[in-house]
Amino acid sequence: MRIPPSYVLKRIGFLVAVLFTAATINFLIPKLAPRDPVQELINQRIASGGLTSEGAAEFRDSLRTLYGLDKPLWQQYLTYIWNTMRFDLGYSIVDYPQRVSTIIGQTVFWTLGFVFTSTILAFLLGTVVGALVGWSKTSKWFSWLMPPLAMFSAIPGFILALVLIYYLAFKAQLFPLRGGYSATIDKDWSNPQFLLDVLHHALLPGLSMLLVSLGGWALGMRSMMVTVEGQDYITFAEAKGLRGSRIFFRYALRNTLLPQVTSLAMQLGLIVSGATLVESIFSYPGIGNRLGGAIRALDYPLIYGIVFFLIVGIALATLIVDLIYPFLDPRISYSGG
Repeated sequence: MRIPPSYVLKRIGFLVAVLFTAATINFLIPKLAPRDPVQELINQRIASGGLTSEGAAEFRDSLRTLYGLDKPLWQQYLTYIWNTMRFDLGYSIVDYPQRVSTIIGQTVFWTLGFVFTSTILAFLLGTVVGALVGWSKTSKWFSWLMPPLAMFSAIPGFILALVLIYYLAFKAQLFPLRGGYSATIDKDWSNPQFLLDVLHHALLPGLSMLLVSLGGWALGMRSMMVTVEGQDYITFAEAKGLRGSRIFFRYALRNTLLPQVTSLAMQLGLIVSGATLVESIFSYPGIGNRLGGAIRALDYPLIYGIVFFLIVGIALATLIVDLIYPFLDPRISYSGG
């Protein structure tokens, strides 16, 4: 299936426009907060004894100059856009002199590890289970799966995380209560014991994300399967005497996957933001938890960097899905008539 270059260029131009608009909104929203992150940082340093009141004024001026907060808002905006275009995310205010890109690189893999895995597993399991429940020729026992799946889909992820922590971590003591790995183990990714400990810590947060997402995928797939089953091509395939498994996979399931794949792309773009509360509850060292800390501290550069990272992820996921639509469904064509 050939995609015209003009369409690809048009979509890339639209992608750039979306990134520019989203980056502008990303810059303006934190500025609406009445708090001053520099002054709050100075107050914390004075309270902890790390800074005297005499040197506070000089330290405040140096921080404002370093982060460009002493300039007018329009100059701050132009500097922000220019640095964002060059992917120069600057330094964190709270964790200076760490660069924002370094913080994102250190935390994003923790999030991608359990959230990406749980999202893919929920998509695969939910799609298959929902299709089997919606297909009238499968066993009626599958219909018993829908009430618990519907219940889990209605529960917010952070509420389910609290329930799992209480019963599986606190009462049964099967999983650790918090953190990404045990403090008694050296952080060495080449050590199999450390990898098993990381997996043990990630299972409970991943399970909470999996159970919440699984019900939504199954309910959506079930509704689409019910509408597809009565189509003419399904009836024609049955009249030809094709096997039931082939009709299910090649005719019914394949024609209902397009909306699911679109939703999956959006979910993959939003995996970081969706895990923020779950990571905060488990004190998991992921990028979502770090974003929550940056918002609480009003760390402008870190907020800008992480949110822009999310924006790029969502925009790229949408672009990729848009371009692979013709390969998923041959009826879709981007060429001229």
